[in-house]
Amino acid sequence: MSLYRSAVWFAKGLREYTKSGYESAAKDFVPDDLEVQVPGRAFLVTGGNSGIGKATATEIAKRGGTVHLVCRDQERAEGAKAEIIRESGNQNIFLHIVDLSDPKKIWKFAEDFKQEHKLNVLVNNAGCMVNKRELTEDRLEKNFATNTLGVYILTIALIPVLEKEHDPRVITVSSGGMLVQKLNINDLQSERTAFDGTMVYAQNKRQQVVLTEHWARAHPTIHFSSMHPGWVDTPVIDVITVG
Repeated sequence: MSLYRSAVWFAKGLREYTKSGYESAAKDFVPDDLEVQVPGRAFLVTGGNSGIGKATATEIAKRGGTVHLVCRDQERAEGAKAEIIRESGNQNIFLHIVDLSDPKKIWKFAEDFKQEHKLNVLVNNAGCMVNKRELTEDRLEKNFATNTLGVYILTIALIPVLEKEHDPRVITVSSGGMLVQKLNINDLQSERTAFDGTMVYAQNKRQQVVLTEHWARAHPTIHFSSMHPGWVDTPVIDVITVG
């Protein structure tokens, strides 16, 4: 990372990503903006069994939305589903077990989903941060396969079903950490330099933002957005994979 990018990240981080940044932004927060009810709308949340995904799914359920949880681990996902139903009183919670690092399984899931369900909002939340270079069965670097390729495949596969609905949206949970990386399309598999899981993750998050900008131009009937969730106590900090 260049000295310039380090300086920019440090300055932006102090201003926006610290406690003082939070307190400054909180002054403009309007709690009533969250009082939105969404009955009749269907949401698909990846990585919905823990962390940001689970919190998102729970709040949507409390507001009457139909929630599709896309998770990797069956046992953890079943537990999360039961907890969300218990907290929200909403029975319209559906579970789908998909490994988002496996392109073939994502395509298969998306094709089946389109035949059986409607979709108003896709929340690309699941991600991973593998700190040692690891390859999937398809010889894809695990971080890239999950954070970039998986998000790309799932999104473009579901665009046709989204375009059929009113006010369709795609929200991708990126990270302000992407600011430490300049987009590098010449080493998507992280083969050419010393492997640093944190920097690879940041590169993936930069890729997500660029993809979001591309999708927004290509599909103007869908609202695309990417966001930085702030500093969150989430399993991605502690474990290899999430979702």
